[in-house]
Amino acid sequence: MPKTITIALTGNPNSGKTTIFNNLTGARQKVGNWGGVTVEMKKGLCRHGDYSIRVVDLPGTYSLTAYSIEEIIARNYIVEERPDVVVDVIDASNLERNLYLATQLIELDVKLIFVLNMADVAKNRGFRIDAETLGRLLGVPVVFTVGTRNEGTKEVLDKVVQVYEDSDTNSRNIYVHYGREIEEEIVKIQNLLNCDAKIDRSYSPRWLSVKLLENDPEVRKTLQQKQCLDEKLVKQVNQSCEHLKSIFKDDPESVITERRYGFISGALRETMKSPPWDRRYLSDQIDKILTNRLLGFPLFFFFIWLMFKFTFDLGNYPMEWIDQGVVALQSWVRWVIPSGLFRDLLVEGILSGVGSVLVFLPNIFILFFCIAIFEDTGYMARAAFIMDKIMHSMGLHGKSFIPMIMGFGCTVPAIMATRTLESRRDRFLTILLLPLISCSARLPVYILLAGAFFHRHAGNVIFSIYILGIVLVLLLGQIFKRVLFPGQAEPFVLELPPYRMPTLKGLVIHMWERGSLFLKKMGTVILVGAVIVWFLSTFPRQNPAEHDVRGAVSRGEVSSPGSEVIQPLSYLEKIGYTLEPLVTPLGFDWRHSVALLTGFVAKEVIISTMGVLYHVKDANEESESLRQAIRSSMTPLTAYALMAFVLIYTPCLATVAAIRRETGSWRWAHFSVGVSLLLAWAVAFVIYRAGQGLGFS
Repeated sequence: MPKTITIALTGNPNSGKTTIFNNLTGARQKVGNWGGVTVEMKKGLCRHGDYSIRVVDLPGTYSLTAYSIEEIIARNYIVEERPDVVVDVIDASNLERNLYLATQLIELDVKLIFVLNMADVAKNRGFRIDAETLGRLLGVPVVFTVGTRNEGTKEVLDKVVQVYEDSDTNSRNIYVHYGREIEEEIVKIQNLLNCDAKIDRSYSPRWLSVKLLENDPEVRKTLQQKQCLDEKLVKQVNQSCEHLKSIFKDDPESVITERRYGFISGALRETMKSPPWDRRYLSDQIDKILTNRLLGFPLFFFFIWLMFKFTFDLGNYPMEWIDQGVVALQSWVRWVIPSGLFRDLLVEGILSGVGSVLVFLPNIFILFFCIAIFEDTGYMARAAFIMDKIMHSMGLHGKSFIPMIMGFGCTVPAIMATRTLESRRDRFLTILLLPLISCSARLPVYILLAGAFFHRHAGNVIFSIYILGIVLVLLLGQIFKRVLFPGQAEPFVLELPPYRMPTLKGLVIHMWERGSLFLKKMGTVILVGAVIVWFLSTFPRQNPAEHDVRGAVSRGEVSSPGSEVIQPLSYLEKIGYTLEPLVTPLGFDWRHSVALLTGFVAKEVIISTMGVLYHVKDANEESESLRQAIRSSMTPLTAYALMAFVLIYTPCLATVAAIRRETGSWRWAHFSVGVSLLLAWAVAFVIYRAGQGLGFS
């Protein structure tokens, strides 16, 4: 007795679905109505090899929403009856519109085949479609047919059997990624659905979550009937919808629709060549310039340069105001509290340490504001598309570039963003490269050193440091790809959402969500780090005479100090002198080694550490007294080597913890720390020694 396969035939109206149905079933079909409605239902049978195939022709529909009875019938049959294979018939000459239904079918997590019908029409109109690549990107096998000539029918049946038997190499589960904000809300709803034992497991929790965000009445009705739409779930759905409305100034359904078309646009950009006369939408017209093969790269780097220039120049004004406020507060504390250890702790430890970070907060917020503009306008996806070929050289793809762009803000959320990458290989490789992307926490160190030694060209020098990080990512990626992660990157579709005019509220929300992390850090990690640095630099207690002589030695004013003076007078100095031989070949001294060590806690602590070590009060990256002290012990070449070292070595302990959490192993976290330290030392050594050889100082 032959085995039976049930397939559901779906597709847009006028896609040739009925013709394909007739080709498959011939005369072995019957016509009736779906239960309770007047919509026509067709069923048919055919034999193929050892299988008897039952074909159910679903009503033609453009989507699987709940706006028409045809859509409801088609969706309910697929979701509730769970046919063995779903065959989506697509008009090959009108792929963009037809693939919208395809994206919704992908979300249902069913076995799928895409039949590109009217292949002859598409070819005659000048379209060139790479079916193999399209199938790999979408995780669904693709078959060409010409229904009017009964071409490709056997290939469709062959593919049905392969998909049913799980022997097709292109079949895999993917999902449309809707962007960080929507994905976060989907996860919240999905977690509640996963905890409800009453929900039928034939429903995909992710699909249900998306439909609830789209306010699908049929899904709500189904969940109510199953007594799954409880108060907690309703509250979460309403909160998620309101949150998304406040960001996008549009209802979630419209935004999700746009993201689906962005997904389609990304797939077609890689797999279909359109005729030169094909009409483009506004986004396509803009993309002709921004993603142009020749103009794309220089425009991308111009925008990045403009972002850092804007961050550095505009941030100077509020930085001065905050600096004056911190200085005034320290003066007030000195006036109110009597001299002693407690006052020293408040002024030189807490206020100096936290204040040195607070003063560059405007730069951080401006940087995040610029990144939000890239994301909300849709240019972030274009940047990833532009970098796709370069990323392929590292065994990655453009999708990995999105976490790297986020890394310019903060490495920790960038590492977490790698969860959107489907393969373990891509995630791990991206995670190991992310620490080389200069996060905003390093920015104050660059501002201090560049402002001290490269005043008029500080912005360009800082930009060169960021470029150095990108170059090292490319080089190290080549090594890791070959040594640690050999093999090909997973195929993927990079969503290209239509360009949008960002709202000021949405930009501010995105800026605040990320910038507030630094405010929290100031009250926790940086505060603790500043207190520890103060303690280590204060104890053992030293008398003023010894302190004055020791300060003269550190400034080079005493050339032959006595043996009682050259002994370090604090725990911090002991640590510095112990580490000094490791950094001397780089042109650094003991103070730089201590600053780099405290930078393991958080890069912002480096500045307050330098202020303590150079005996400068009220130290921050805009402090002229600290800059003068640094100039007395460093050269521009040493300063640039130090900036490079800060760029490369481990960003902070929070990053190490994030690597451990996302990789599930301390081994990878330790490996990342070791590689970054060795690479930082090697690059700083090359910069310093090569600069000396070329006569720079």
